Amino acid sequence: MTVDGVMLGIPAMPPPVLTERRKTRQLQVGKVGVGSDHPVSIQSMTTTLTSDVNSTLQQIAELTAAGCDIVRVACPSQDDAEALPAIAKKSGIPVIADIHFQPKYVFAAIDAGCAAVRVNPGNIKKFDDKVGDIAKAAKDAGIPIRIGVNAGSLDPRLLEKYGKATPEALVESALWEASLFAEHDYHDIKISVKHNDPVVMVRAYELLAEQCDYPLHLGVTEAGPAFQGTIKSAVAFGALLSRGIGDTIRVSLSAPPVEEIKVGTQILQSLNLRPRKLEIVSCPSCGRAQVDVYTLAEQVTAGLEGMEVPLRVAVMGCVVNGPGEAREADLGVASGNGKGQIFVKGKVIKTVPESQIVETLIEEAMRIAEDMEPVEGAAPVVTAAG
Repeated sequence: MTVDGVMLGIPAMPPPVLTERRKTRQLQVGKVGVGSDHPVSIQSMTTTLTSDVNSTLQQIAELTAAGCDIVRVACPSQDDAEALPAIAKKSGIPVIADIHFQPKYVFAAIDAGCAAVRVNPGNIKKFDDKVGDIAKAAKDAGIPIRIGVNAGSLDPRLLEKYGKATPEALVESALWEASLFAEHDYHDIKISVKHNDPVVMVRAYELLAEQCDYPLHLGVTEAGPAFQGTIKSAVAFGALLSRGIGDTIRVSLSAPPVEEIKVGTQILQSLNLRPRKLEIVSCPSCGRAQVDVYTLAEQVTAGLEGMEVPLRVAVMGCVVNGPGEAREADLGVASGNGKGQIFVKGKVIKTVPESQIVETLIEEAMRIAEDMEPVEGAAPVVTAAG
């Protein structure tokens, strides 16, 4: 897009990625395509009682607004199973039923119209004996199944064989169950092999990717509180996604589920796997800074929250990197000596006192945004550059 003869916005051409996606089978989870022919999708899981339909749908709406593509709901009881039809029908995004312990709820979820079902073979009673019936029901309904193997609920037979939840144990469990479905000519399968240790988790997915072409759902299970869980998930997902491994992700945090979507979005954007809207580039500050760059960046971010256009804004606090970064951005400020030079695509348009920097940047951003096209499918991102 051009304003006053100057090209603005994050480039329209697809940005480069580190490697091509691993080729997989293709699945359809409701309206969301899953596999190497489709974008990596972001999932989360509701924390409400599924039997509380209104509260669950409200949380799903919040997740949808934050950028969630697919949502999972727990189904541990008959009351939850009875709530699934209403939730699946009224949700704005595909609903996956999460099933443990009782195989009867797998069939209830399929009958309820859920877009997919997640099963944990390690803790569902006599699961292997039910595979044929489950495969037929899922095939008749035209829905996929995720085989979700977790370190904390690994099949006792494999725990005895390997001694603990090793990468090899997780992969063997998942592939064994997938082979049972294949015997019944059912192949609409997605697999996850989650562990709370990112090193074990990464190795498990590496082994799995080498041995099958099923789409893979990435997750570091029980990743922890927000800060720790964000770091562990970013490290693990980055290691795999940067090599083309992974088709859906779920950041598991001990935090409100909307925070999981925010982190997942940031991870995908950082790897150019999801388009960006607003991007704020701000320096981490140092002894050279002559303005309060922390406060400036926070205030600009707050003032532009929710912006729907692909705009890169640089908030810089010193004369070393400031002018260069500001010139490279669509809109920027290079600050020093209590004032700031405002740049629009490399050109200084005005110099303002420090007290007017935030107000001026927001005004200019809004002016530019009026002439730009919104970008769909991405949440705002704030990145740091120094």
